[in-house]
This record gives sequence, C-alpha cells and structure tokens, in this order.
Amino acid sequence: MLESKFKRHNIFRPLIFLLLFFLPAICIQANTGSTEADGEKPIVLKDIIFSHVTDAYDWHLFSTSDHHYSIPLPIIVKSADRGWFIFSSSKVSHGDTYQGFRLATDDPYKGKLVEISTANATEYHRPLDLSFTKTAAEIALTSIALVLLLLSMAKSYKKDSLKSRRGFVGTIEMLIIYIYDDVIKPCVGPDYKKFAPYLLTAFFFIFFNNLLGLVPFFPGGANVTGNISVTFVLAFCTFSITNLMGTKEYYKEIFWPDVPLWLKVPIPVMPFIEVLGAFTKAFALMIRLFANMLAGHMILLVLTSLIFVFYAIGGPLVASGVSLVSILFSIFMLVIDVLVSFIQAYVFTMLSSIFIGMARVHHSH
Repeated sequence: MLESKFKRHNIFRPLIFLLLFFLPAICIQANTGSTEADGEKPIVLKDIIFSHVTDAYDWHLFSTSDHHYSIPLPIIVKSADRGWFIFSSSKVSHGDTYQGFRLATDDPYKGKLVEISTANATEYHRPLDLSFTKTAAEIALTSIALVLLLLSMAKSYKKDSLKSRRGFVGTIEMLIIYIYDDVIKPCVGPDYKKFAPYLLTAFFFIFFNNLLGLVPFFPGGANVTGNISVTFVLAFCTFSITNLMGTKEYYKEIFWPDVPLWLKVPIPVMPFIEVLGAFTKAFALMIRLFANMLAGHMILLVLTSLIFVFYAIGGPLVASGVSLVSILFSIFMLVIDVLVSFIQAYVFTMLSSIFIGMARVHHSH
C-alpha cells in the first residue's frame, strides 16, 4: 500500500514540476498577447517596481485582465485658496479629476496628489497633503496588532506568571528577554529601566513592519520601513531622547572636550565635529534602515521581473527556463529578507541603546 502511494507520488511529481516550470511563461504569453492585440501600452518594469516600493493612496488587493481591485483610503488635503477637502481616493484613482485635484502622471510629482491651477489647466502644484496613505494604514494596523498582542500577553502573565509559554507567545517572550537583558541593559547602563519601553517598542515596531512588508497580499505589502519618512521619525525619536536626557558630562564632552586648547579656541574645531557627530548618528540610523529594507524589496521585484525581460528577448521557452531560476532565487532572497528584518530591528535598537548610554555618561565612568 505504501509502495503504491509512493509510485503515485512519483508519477505526479514531474507533472507538478512541469506546471510550475511553464506556468509563468503561459501567463506572460496570455498577458502580453492581449496587450499587443489591444494596442495597449507595453509593460514598463521600472514603473511596476517603483509602484510596489513607493507609497500609495489606495491599498491594492489584486488585478484581473480588465480591472484593478483595491481598498480606497481617505485623502485629506488643504488648498491654499479653497480650504480643506476630504474625499475617497477612488475619486482620482483612474486618472479622473475631482474638485480640482488629480494624481500627477509625470515628474516631479508623479503619483502624488496635485491641485490644478484655476488660471491654467496645464499648471498644477502640491497642496498640503495629510492623506491616510497605504503606509499610514499599515502603521495603524501594525500598532493596533502589537498593542492587542502585548496587552493580552501581559494579562496572561498577570494571571499565571510561572506558566511556561510555547509557540508564538513563547517566541515573543524570548525576544523580549533577549533584547532587554542582552541589548538594553549592557548598552544603556544603570538607567536602562527608564528607556526600555521606548527601545522595546522601537524593536517590535520595526521587526513586525519588516515582516509584514514581505507579505505580498493584504494586510501586508506596504513598504513601511523602506519609507524614509518613517525611518526619519524613528531616528528623530532616538536623537531627541539622546540629547534631551543627556547628562552634564555628555554636553561637556561635546562643547568642551578633553583635547588640546588650540582645537577649541579661537576656532572651535572639535566642538563643531562633536555637534556634527550627534546629527550624523541619527542620520546613519535613518539611512541604514531605509536603504537595507528598500534594497531587499527591490531585489525581489527585479528577480521576478527577469521573467518578463527574457520573454521579450527570447520568447516563452527562454522565459520558462529563466522563471525557474527566478523563482528559486526569489525564495532564497525572501528567506534572507526574513533574517534581515530581524537584524535591522536589532541593529537599530542596539545603536539607539548605545547612543542613549553614551549620553547618560557620568564623570566616575
């Protein structure tokens, strides 16, 4: 009986392999064939890649041959002359103009909401845009999920603190203990309890958004930590805590460091370098997280796009061969990106802990 099942499994294995091997080329043939026959615009890979890593006014779900399905999000803008406007992104999602607003189709505001000039219909400018975009929606969902998860864990520990936890809850507990004991305590120093809530929040916020960004369908897909505005806010929080909570010894090392006098007066060379260093630390935090996460998303998209490129060069047969290699490399890079998601959250938390610990330095140390 087992032998017969094994034989049936061996019969279906080549069929499954052939299906996976040729399916991408078949799909490409169907899509590109209809495009050429209908006289539509050719697929531009640059637009596809950047549309997936940039922010959007709606949350794309899936597409068919003739329609895109997405969740519209609220657009909130302030016109310089007409005041505030609040409306659904579905009003402008198909190139339509609504209340004098539309999505720009060319640089420098491509993909952004612009206001058309009342004097000249060909001129437009950017209004004050406070829209609830895809990135903001992802942040809200992640924040709510984290709060509910951690509060439920705290309630469980309050009932029975000695009970052993396994599975997902046990993994979260292990991460909390690891970051708290091995990163925050040794890096911050004696005042670690004061800064642990922020550092743990930053770690889990970055880690969960990194992981959710790798999920290609709702509620994932938003490139939150690959958005420089998000990493700027995170770095600014660390910069503010570091400098607002700094001790007198920390500021003495910045404005009057222990170096020869001629490096401080009459030209404050070293104080200038130290002040610049305080800003470059935050800048490095911002750029490191942004660049690494953006690069991971773009590599996955480029590997997938190779199928389209080689189809245009050599046809369906070449695309079929490349599709197998592309899928295997994409799976490999996806596994690497899961590891990178943890590493980047860890590095940001560790460096923030080090910077805060350096600002809490005392004379005896």
